[in-house]
Amino acid sequence: PEFVALSDGNENDMIEGRKFDFPKGSIVAFDKGYFDYEWYKTLTDKGIFFVTRLRTNAVYKIHADYPVRSGTGVIADQDIQPSSAHARKRGAPPMRRVVYHCSETDKTYEFLTNHFDLSARTIAGIYKDRWQVELFFKAIKQSLSIKTFLGRSRNAVMTQIWIAMTVYLLVAYARYAARSGWTVLRMLRVLQMNLFERKTLQEVLNPSPPDPNKNEPQMRLVI
Repeated sequence: PEFVALSDGNENDMIEGRKFDFPKGSIVAFDKGYFDYEWYKTLTDKGIFFVTRLRTNAVYKIHADYPVRSGTGVIADQDIQPSSAHARKRGAPPMRRVVYHCSETDKTYEFLTNHFDLSARTIAGIYKDRWQVELFFKAIKQSLSIKTFLGRSRNAVMTQIWIAMTVYLLVAYARYAARSGWTVLRMLRVLQMNLFERKTLQEVLNPSPPDPNKNEPQMRLVI
């Protein structure tokens, strides 16, 4: 992740989403919870592309209907203009509607985007990649656990969450440098066992085999 926002749980995601200043040319994928025609216009004016889901009750006019190839999963590829009173009031820009049937889930999805150059299948693929974000949150919930807060003030709680998030991201990144078979959860457990050892991360994750010629000190058991 390159953008992270932490806020109170009762705050709408849209409030934080509007604060991000995405670089021009970015392609932002988000779910229907961010549906806002005025925001779509703002992104379009800044040269930022987006891919999202179209609401079932959306009202629009079809300006162009392009032919689609059979067997690709694409059912429709259209240029549209939202035409409801709400859309006109919010300044909704011209957009593109892509209808795609996913063979894996056997479901049909309607996508909305302001990118007119990419293929319809690529648009569907971009939204599918958004599930990596959902998997990331799932992994955090499973692996990242703050059992005890050292402080109860807002600043103390936020600081501890930021530290925990940073640690998790560093470990997730280190997983790609480790040998195959490692998981983030396994790495966290190994690091916990070596917190007081003077070893590099490389030594912890990829330890050298024991030297048979080196005499290690042994503990004596007295009964």
